[in-house]
Amino acid sequence: MSKRYLLLEDGTIYEGRAFGAEINDYVGEVVFQTGMTGYQETLSDPSYCGQMVVMTYPLIGNYGINRDDFETVRPALKALIVKEAENYPSNFRSEMSISQFLSQKGVPGIEGIDTRSLVKKIRRSGTMKGILIDDLANLDQVIDYVKQTALPKDQVSQVSAAKPYVVPGRGLRVVLVDYGMKHGILRELTERGCHITVVPYDTTADEVMQLQPDGIMLSNGPGDPKDVLQGIDLVEDLLGKVPIFGICLGHQLISLACGANTERLKFGHRGANHPVKVIETGEAWMTSQNHGYTVSTESIEHTKLKVTHQAINDGSVEGVEHESLPIFSVQFHPESSPGPSDANVLFDHFLNMMKENKLGGVTSCQKEQIFVGS
Repeated sequence: MSKRYLLLEDGTIYEGRAFGAEINDYVGEVVFQTGMTGYQETLSDPSYCGQMVVMTYPLIGNYGINRDDFETVRPALKALIVKEAENYPSNFRSEMSISQFLSQKGVPGIEGIDTRSLVKKIRRSGTMKGILIDDLANLDQVIDYVKQTALPKDQVSQVSAAKPYVVPGRGLRVVLVDYGMKHGILRELTERGCHITVVPYDTTADEVMQLQPDGIMLSNGPGDPKDVLQGIDLVEDLLGKVPIFGICLGHQLISLACGANTERLKFGHRGANHPVKVIETGEAWMTSQNHGYTVSTESIEHTKLKVTHQAINDGSVEGVEHESLPIFSVQFHPESSPGPSDANVLFDHFLNMMKENKLGGVTSCQKEQIFVGS
């Protein structure tokens, strides 16, 4: 294998070996993911758009790539950084190695570097920009290029659906706003019989309500929520009309629309093993997470939101609900993919909220019939 280098914006160089696709001159945000498994879902999670992902578990690719575990069709991350990439996977579902997959999708990788040292650096200094290079020529120019390159602010437009489409069902009608949706969200809704209309990120409130939804779901997605002005406006216009459930970026957009504030985390929460406290019951859920921003705890005090979930590791906000409207959201991923399914019950809570809202204005006779066969 040929040499390949990871160069950080502060001038730090990590020497490793090339795998995956040929490198490009793309500058990405270097972040780390703490899951021991689930690398295929990580590779295909649109929330990693524009980022170079460091896997903290040392061996990646040992069970290969299969056709079932994708969260989107096309990877959005810009590079994969690992300690060791397995070229000879062993699993009955495996169809190719991780290097073969990355080569097909045009994503470069680097292996053989000290990922523990890199992760410690990110935890101390915060996430930073980086670039993959194949030689050390013109190093000063490359460092200047990395420093001067601005990270993108249009990630959501890159990963959202280009136009609406329907996933038919005979149950409750859900409009799912796609900010970089994982397929796991669709899977949970279809398993519950929902009729789903997926719409692009810039869909207006009038266009959403023309679809006559029983409820609205706001998906996960990449980037700074304050860059997604269309999403904030959408939630403001939809408040009080139908039940709304937000996940990850959707959670942040709901909070901003209700008057709270968001702030950047030093190195984010990314992985399938983040503990969260359910404030009402005192339970601890293990959750899947992928975000670099959080809702400010202090800012919620001046809104009609209340905190429902809290991160055990750092105390940050992990969930909110509205005091009087049928609106709730969580920062983590209840659909898991990858990760534990502790929070899967939130999809049932959303369905119950839609049913109660739908039954609010009908007679007792209609209530007995309205959900027959659904």
